[in-house]
Amino acid sequence: MSVSVLPPAIFLMGPTASGKTELAMALCDALPCEIISVDSALVYRGMDIGTAKPCANLLAKYPHHLIDIRDPTEPYSASSFRQDALRAMAEITATGKIPLLVGGTMLYFKVLMEGIGDLPAADEAIRQQINAEAALYGWPHVHAQLMEVDPVSADRIHSGDPQRLQRALEVYRITGVTMTQWRQRQQAQHQSLPYTLYQLALSPHQRSVLHLRIEKRFRQMLENGFLAEVETLYQRADLNSELPAIRAVGYRQVWDYLDGKLDYKEMMERGVIATRQLAKRQYTWLRSWQDLQWIYTDEEIDGRTLDKKLPQMLDETLNYLTEISI
Repeated sequence: MSVSVLPPAIFLMGPTASGKTELAMALCDALPCEIISVDSALVYRGMDIGTAKPCANLLAKYPHHLIDIRDPTEPYSASSFRQDALRAMAEITATGKIPLLVGGTMLYFKVLMEGIGDLPAADEAIRQQINAEAALYGWPHVHAQLMEVDPVSADRIHSGDPQRLQRALEVYRITGVTMTQWRQRQQAQHQSLPYTLYQLALSPHQRSVLHLRIEKRFRQMLENGFLAEVETLYQRADLNSELPAIRAVGYRQVWDYLDGKLDYKEMMERGVIATRQLAKRQYTWLRSWQDLQWIYTDEEIDGRTLDKKLPQMLDETLNYLTEISI
């Protein structure tokens, strides 16, 4: 590794079902890397199948930081992620290894790079007020309210993303200051990460290929016991559909099925649609990302074909990292 003023760190980003975990493990075989998960759902214990969490054998061979660190009753914020990730990165660097941050929660990557302003703590009364309005009029109504006071945030947050909608409107109602204004203050105080960053994005060439992969993976999750996994969560008296963990894509739809709000076919269709919408939001983030190197997967949807493509993907990644002197 060439001498650098700052130690290296690799970001491996991409939409859901693009093959990030497979490439990350291959990178660990080729380079002295250690993985940090950048995923808002993988932090929760007992949420394994629906999050595509690596199995115990793989986690033993390729340890992941920031997996299984919260109970589903405990919310996990971008600010908490930044603190945990910086600590893990420092620990990895101290051992002479390279932090390899892997995931699709793009907000976490952004907050890690740019920091986060001192946003106000949650106000339960205001949250309940917003949730009551959403229950009565729907989340598009809440989105329209946010559009009136903070059109920049409203353009960025999808009307079907209740958690972020709630938080943006909550911040404004608590402080009278919009989330956009908080972000501007944050950027004014921006401090760069003390690392030389190498940023990669993994994706199929064709969006339609990713859609097929998403559908296949969701069906496979159901075959592998996803329904039983959510049933275990559903039976817990301390969990409900308003918690961030249960709002995770896939879990929300299966929970609604167990609640009797959807039949099995509707649950499966909505789960696939919600996952595709998540991928679309991830692409939106990635399109505006600076200094990003794209690594493209094969056009086929068969997992075995992706396995065959992996050596080429790894070669492309290593060639890129070699060219920029990692």
